[in-house]
Amino acid sequence: MHSSSASPTPAQALRLALALSLGAAVSLGITRFSYGLLLPPMRADLGWSYALAGGMNTANAAGYLFGAMLTPALMRRFGAVRLLVGGAVAASVFMAASGFFSSALALLLQRLLAGVASAWVFVSGGLLAARLGASQPSRSGFLLGLYYGGTGFGITLSALLVPAVLQAAAGVPQGWAWAWWALALASVAATAVLAIAVRAMPGEGAAAAAPARGPAAATAAATDWPLRRFGWALSGYALFGAGYIGYMTFVIALLREQGASPGDVTLFYALLGVACVASSRLWAGLLDRYRGGGPQALLNGLLGVATLLPVLSPAWPVTMASGLMFGAVFLSVVASTTALVRHNLPASQWAAGISAFTIVFALGQIVGPTVTGWISDGRGGLAGGLVASALTLWAGALLAWRQRPGAPTS
Repeated sequence: MHSSSASPTPAQALRLALALSLGAAVSLGITRFSYGLLLPPMRADLGWSYALAGGMNTANAAGYLFGAMLTPALMRRFGAVRLLVGGAVAASVFMAASGFFSSALALLLQRLLAGVASAWVFVSGGLLAARLGASQPSRSGFLLGLYYGGTGFGITLSALLVPAVLQAAAGVPQGWAWAWWALALASVAATAVLAIAVRAMPGEGAAAAAPARGPAAATAAATDWPLRRFGWALSGYALFGAGYIGYMTFVIALLREQGASPGDVTLFYALLGVACVASSRLWAGLLDRYRGGGPQALLNGLLGVATLLPVLSPAWPVTMASGLMFGAVFLSVVASTTALVRHNLPASQWAAGISAFTIVFALGQIVGPTVTGWISDGRGGLAGGLVASALTLWAGALLAWRQRPGAPTS
């Protein structure tokens, strides 16, 4: 696998960003968020509590954390492009494996391994998107948002694919297994396109080079980035991870509990995914303009509102407004942290900065699903769990608001 050393033209950059977005589609849109559609039939078939059902995404997040911790060393060894493609292949394999087991322990292991692979894809893809944005400064926010918004492609595909497969497999023992296999095939197809397209990525060595102060200085810069300077944003991002994943894990179960039909669920989740893709344009100017924690705070606050809407009213227009607002916002919180790193650190520290945000994100996601499930098993039910998620998101907004920009990068 090779990469080009020349800077891409605007058209090439757009094509590369779209190709990279397939990595986000596999790592998050399919590997993680499709589980929300599978949770109700799996829970009913296997007799799970909501805490155990949430624990499946906790295992996925734990694997994501482990994978994120390994990512900087693996990128130094293999390069971001190879890690991106290799991680997407591994995630597809683990997705397929989930269809062969009914034991909770085995499924937890598969979710954990899929989380490891998805972190390799998402972090390396985010770094490549940041480098691509640096080659097109006037459109950097849009290109970053397009990468993260690619998760919406995976969500929309899952929304169209999973209910159709479940309906076709109705009456078949453990028919949900066929949905896992269908999703794995979709991931393989996306990975094949990704592997071909990223061969044209600009050369990694030049993109990652330090600002001409020698190899020793570059190494120190990459490993000794100013963690304390980003404490408020990191804390807010951890709460974002805990809050948003509660919604994405349990909102479909809440809709089914409120009487939504399979067609309603498909429409809700598909439009949520479409809104994710649209968010790349919607928030690009905000991410380009502000260098502090303001964008993260604003977006966290809006997510809290979206999370609370289906609890306040089961009316279908309110539910649809919740899904559209959530989809249009949540991945832009992820993009906002990459933009924060890009605005405030030299390129040699981007990998370390993105990895640090990914790690605290994973820590929040480890806590979020199980705690939300545990709350949902109580007297408040799923509504109580989503209220807790909304409060967590608003707390994250308050913390992120305190983040100030650092010194301009050189």
